[in-house]
Amino acid sequence: MIRRFVLAAGLLAAAAGPAAAAGLRFEVRLGPKVAPPPGPGRLLVALARAGERPRFTDTGPPGCPVAGTDVAAFSRDTVAVLGGGALLFPAGTLDGLPAGEYAVQAVFAHNRDINHPSAPGNLRSAVATVRLDPKAGTTVPLTLADVFPEPALKDTKTHKFLSVPSKLLSDFHGRPMVYRVGVALPPDFDKQPDRKYALLVQIGGFGSRYIHAEEMPPDPRFVQILLDGAGPFGDPYQVNSANNGPYGDALVKEVIPYVERTFRCLGTPRARFTTGGSTGGWVSLALQVFYPDYFNGCWSQCPDGVDFRALELIDVYDDANAYVNRFGFERPAKRTADGDTVYTVRHECRIERALGRSGRWELSGRDWACWNAVYGPRGKDGLPVPLWDGETGAIDKAVLKHWRQYDLRDVLDRNWPALGPRLAGKIHVWVGEADDYFLNNAVHRLRDALARKTDPKFDGEIRIELRAGHTDGGWTRRQILDAMAARAGVR
Repeated sequence: MIRRFVLAAGLLAAAAGPAAAAGLRFEVRLGPKVAPPPGPGRLLVALARAGERPRFTDTGPPGCPVAGTDVAAFSRDTVAVLGGGALLFPAGTLDGLPAGEYAVQAVFAHNRDINHPSAPGNLRSAVATVRLDPKAGTTVPLTLADVFPEPALKDTKTHKFLSVPSKLLSDFHGRPMVYRVGVALPPDFDKQPDRKYALLVQIGGFGSRYIHAEEMPPDPRFVQILLDGAGPFGDPYQVNSANNGPYGDALVKEVIPYVERTFRCLGTPRARFTTGGSTGGWVSLALQVFYPDYFNGCWSQCPDGVDFRALELIDVYDDANAYVNRFGFERPAKRTADGDTVYTVRHECRIERALGRSGRWELSGRDWACWNAVYGPRGKDGLPVPLWDGETGAIDKAVLKHWRQYDLRDVLDRNWPALGPRLAGKIHVWVGEADDYFLNNAVHRLRDALARKTDPKFDGEIRIELRAGHTDGGWTRRQILDAMAARAGVR
């Protein structure tokens, strides 16, 4: 006897009968070769034009249509149904799709440690080409017949991949947790057993995985590590937070000491550095600010919002709404170099609502959700408290006290007498004046605040490059490595 769990727009509904013929229905079952997942998850269906591959995190424009709903348990006799009334990214509902040929795929996302549709162990169907006609009524059966595999990693002489058990993260989450890092060793590491090296901590752009360490060219002066941008709420941003746990302390107390012992690093603050762009730009600066004596310099390129008066275009302290600006217009989230709006904050959060459990944008694992999990408080339900209402965009001012401790401009401003001497010569920030995501605004505010410092005087470097977009300039890799080597005294 098959039990039917019919879920439309996230609500339990009656099984479809003759009266429910019109509209779309995706009926999803487990295939015979996959094991039932151990717990709840998010059922997602993505659509594309026939002949193209559906994409589950494509913000667009126009964006690949995605709908989702929760499933409490997926057993052998479960049929999970995503009904036509379900919220659809980028707009409307499934029943509002125009009739036509589509490529369709389903994913059941249940990985607790990596919040991404394609996380290892998540279930997926094959891509099916179907004709959909909401007015005539279409039922599409899909079978979760496969799982996303673990990444295929192979150590070489110069590149290693580590999963370091973390007691700090395991204690916080109440289950075994590891801290994943990729390592790029100097080219002659195995031929110079008595030589020791400086350490470079690299952080990639949003969601970058440690497996991409294989793309990091070895340098004869540095052991380089690439941190993993994947965690239970998405990219954990590698700092301590109420929702992700003590990622910063795990890095400096567990992971870096292990790497330095294992790969013959100098193991001194003078010989440790951070760098990265975008997400990595914010993280590299934050690690230097939060651990001022542990690192000897950051080279941070196009960092995410370093001043929450300009979180992209949102002033979280004074603005009333994330989606609509003070003039009553939709707030842009991405622009072209010439200033045209590519998409808005509301548009971005629409896909986050489709991906997130219970339709909650703050659980999606995407950009805004990750910022919210890192900067915001933890609710009584153990989940991140959202900065704003997902439907209306109204900002909850009650959470801002917690957010303020991650506002890097504010942290430096308030604590400069103590931090200034410990950060002498260590801060280097670059951004393009035409940054795609308006990140230049926050860097302007950071530069202005630090320029006013006199006791001690700010002696770092903040560059704002005219007409440059998000990743269109900045220091070259060689310039960064040479500057770090000079500060560390290594050749």
